[in-house]
Amino acid sequence: MLLRFSDPIWQRPRTATAFQSLFPAGQCVDVVIVGGGILGLSTALHAARLGLAVQVLEAGEIGNGASGLNGGQVIPGLKYDPDWLLEHFGLERGEALVNFAASTADTVFELIRDERLAVPFVRNGWIQAAHTETALKAAANRDRQWRARGADVRLLSRTEIATMTGAQGYLGGWLDRRAGVIDPLAYTSELARVAAAAGVKIAERQNVMQISKNAGIWHVSTESGAELKTKAIVLATNAYTGGLLPGLAETIVPLHSFQIATAPLSSNLAAAILPEGQAVSDSRRILVYYRKSADGRLVFGGRGRMALPNGPADWAHLERALLRLYPALSDIAIEKRWFGRVAMTPDHLPHIHEPEKGLLAVVGCQGRGIGLMTALGERIASYLSSGDTRQLPFPISPIRPIPFHAFRQIGVAATIGWYRMLDAFER
Repeated sequence: MLLRFSDPIWQRPRTATAFQSLFPAGQCVDVVIVGGGILGLSTALHAARLGLAVQVLEAGEIGNGASGLNGGQVIPGLKYDPDWLLEHFGLERGEALVNFAASTADTVFELIRDERLAVPFVRNGWIQAAHTETALKAAANRDRQWRARGADVRLLSRTEIATMTGAQGYLGGWLDRRAGVIDPLAYTSELARVAAAAGVKIAERQNVMQISKNAGIWHVSTESGAELKTKAIVLATNAYTGGLLPGLAETIVPLHSFQIATAPLSSNLAAAILPEGQAVSDSRRILVYYRKSADGRLVFGGRGRMALPNGPADWAHLERALLRLYPALSDIAIEKRWFGRVAMTPDHLPHIHEPEKGLLAVVGCQGRGIGLMTALGERIASYLSSGDTRQLPFPISPIRPIPFHAFRQIGVAATIGWYRMLDAFER
């Protein structure tokens, strides 16, 4: 449930409805998906189109997690560039991963087009803004690797990035025109709509309490008393992962992504700030990211406190960062504040686990969740249908809890504070 201090800008489409559809208790379905975010809904849609009987169980409401509350940046690729992926995964797996990563933004925008989703979007690219010479060198290396593969990317000079962002303090950057921005809550809601139309049964407010296996059939029990039998389960809970699968929650570090939105910008400000509608992420250790919304606001996000927010002061660090980049916005009101929970894995890669046959779990979006989870859902559906692990871009890996996990978030909070101080010295 959203806190009263969390007031997102994103709104559900007018056509959005509540979902309370369950298969009969005695019927054995093909797949039960726990979690109604982008991954769960994409998996459900594609699995249903492959002829599988699919049930989605969402503990809250569709879109109330990070899938509906993120910044709406659709960025292709992974945290790592092609050369690194080839080196660490080998030629065959690495090449498959590079091709998969390159396609994730296409998957989102093609789905919006082909399914006629009521989702506001702009596809003019994503800018990675460099505030140091070291970051500029990294951008040049990334540009070289992706241009060699024919990607629509290019380096930006100091003058070009100033013109394209309207922000102060950047030395240059990198533009990836494959990317874009969407309304994430509209996208998640529309995924649910088309999945339901394809035959998926979706039930909100069905908190799964227990899973077990008996004679090759999985049994799923919810807090409200629903009982389901299924051949396979997909845990698509990511940062909201609990204790259903022992050890899984200890493989990730949940973080809070805080965001603010200004009042609609005047025509003069709108013409000077992101005039072409790109999304931006900067190169700081504790990065900030921003874009304009369909109604002309500047939406600005970054890491927040590890505890749940208590009031507007918990977003003050974002307001300071906003004014550092855009001093002209000092008199513009901040009208919306919200946050979502995201998950970080130690190696900054998504993890796919299958500790028992028919029990799949996926965690780790790493800041690219919209494209990554949409495309990964299609691959997981193909794997569920065929049993062919070659459908999966990432290898299935064992569950490896992070050592001293209970203390990890304390360390992360301290690290965020230290990095924020270092970033302040690099103005």
